[in-house]
Amino acid sequence: MSTQPDPKAVYSYLGPAGTFTWHALAQVEAAAGAEWRSVSNVGEALDDVVSGRSVGAMIAVENSVEGGVSATQDALATIPGLRIIGEYLVPVNFVLVARPGVTLDNVRVVAAHPVAYAQCRRFLESALPAHGHIPAASNVAAPVSLLEPDSPAQAAIAPPGITELHDLVELASEIGDNSNAVTRFVLVSRSHAIAPRTGADKTSIIAELPDDAPGRLLEMLEQFATRGVNMSLIESRPIGDALGRYRFIIDLDGHVLDERVADALLGLRRFSPKVIFLGSYPRADQRPVEFVPQYGDDIFTDARDWLRGILSGEPEV
Repeated sequence: MSTQPDPKAVYSYLGPAGTFTWHALAQVEAAAGAEWRSVSNVGEALDDVVSGRSVGAMIAVENSVEGGVSATQDALATIPGLRIIGEYLVPVNFVLVARPGVTLDNVRVVAAHPVAYAQCRRFLESALPAHGHIPAASNVAAPVSLLEPDSPAQAAIAPPGITELHDLVELASEIGDNSNAVTRFVLVSRSHAIAPRTGADKTSIIAELPDDAPGRLLEMLEQFATRGVNMSLIESRPIGDALGRYRFIIDLDGHVLDERVADALLGLRRFSPKVIFLGSYPRADQRPVEFVPQYGDDIFTDARDWLRGILSGEPEV
């Protein structure tokens, strides 16, 4: 996919404008000047990509506080033909907003998305110990609801910058419990072209165990450990066809063109009845992948040449 802006392209994101997903899509150079399509959930965003309505969809996959996003993980495991082509990080903090003229002393009810509400509990218990909570569908739906004439809430938890989009005022900033919270987003498309490796890459896959026999999980993990491939994420999700059946969502440090990663994937494919390759793409933090020298590309190449010489009858030097 071209990195140059294409005004004819359409990108889907969990909207409306101002959400954390919206901020993630704003980091995509190719999306500048393109049409942005606001959707209500991950399934709708990915359906846009599959149907061709959008060239890409920005979706959240992991939060440093809440962990993996199960709806995203399940969708990537069950919708064929998708590839991750980019990774983006968005710091997650929140502000408390209200209509002009409302002060903190006036607040009795707070509108908030349930996840955002849970991540701001310390502030709420301290500043508004007797408040009530009205759940909202998204982090932007909460503040927008304050603009309705009959809104029962006087304040809402929202992403920073929301006052630039709506006629609201900020009552408090940085109200999240964890100031280091970050959400990881990925841009998903139908393109199967693999991005060039940069040395600071990540590879995402989904794999299933062949059966529920003892030690199977260890056998799967050994495919990576014996080749010096680090896993930056591993989470299990139920397959859904029977109790005790799980698939594993795995992020690997490295690119599929790295010999150690490619060899690990070959070993995994021989072991697992189903492996889904989701893509190799540059890391958002641009941190170079570290690995032990004995797992460098030249080691794997030399080993293959050594075996090829044996099979061809070449004399050993």
